[in-house]
Amino acid sequence: MTYDEIRKDHAIRVYIAQADASLGALGFTEHSFAHVSRVSEIAGYILSTMGAEARTVEIAKIAGYLHDIGNLVNRVDHSQSGAVMAFRILDNMGFLPEEIAVITTAIGNHDEGTGVPVSDVAAALILADKSDVRRSRVRNRDMATFDIHDRVNYSVTGSKLTIDDAKENVTLDLTIDTTVSSIMNYFEIFLHRMVLCRKAAAKLKLNFRLVINGQQLL
Repeated sequence: MTYDEIRKDHAIRVYIAQADASLGALGFTEHSFAHVSRVSEIAGYILSTMGAEARTVEIAKIAGYLHDIGNLVNRVDHSQSGAVMAFRILDNMGFLPEEIAVITTAIGNHDEGTGVPVSDVAAALILADKSDVRRSRVRNRDMATFDIHDRVNYSVTGSKLTIDDAKENVTLDLTIDTTVSSIMNYFEIFLHRMVLCRKAAAKLKLNFRLVINGQQLL
């Protein structure tokens, strides 16, 4: 089974759509196909750039696509419930146990509340997920009613994760409109995510750097 086949699976698409709908009802940012597709591609880019085998890159992309389906059950502990859901889906599809183990481990460890980069695939998933900060994820368009999460995400007009040619640094480069939200607000809500990104980068033998508006902050 391939990443493209996973993306076309009807049941998986239903689960992702309903999970996003539930988060929308709770006021969270977009977690639908745009988010999971972007996470998949970034996770694949990270491992491909670091020289991983083609199948490992494919496995990372599958983990990225499935990583948030646990929100179908509940936002609380969604990484763990998502891992259990992914296990059943992939087992029924005939994935090898070795591949199921890697994917479910990565999904179960992607959230900053409980996650740990216990493998290269888990580390790539963490970096990919936490780097997807952008204006288009904000559902609410009434700026007068923005909470801090809306303001911070809406303020990000540019976001790019790159690994340098020497394969020493992975850099999250953000452009933030400070008339919408301050850089301090970004750290206020995303500090734990940045700490987890640093740990994930270290797992891949990389240094994590954060650049905001051209200034290196980490």
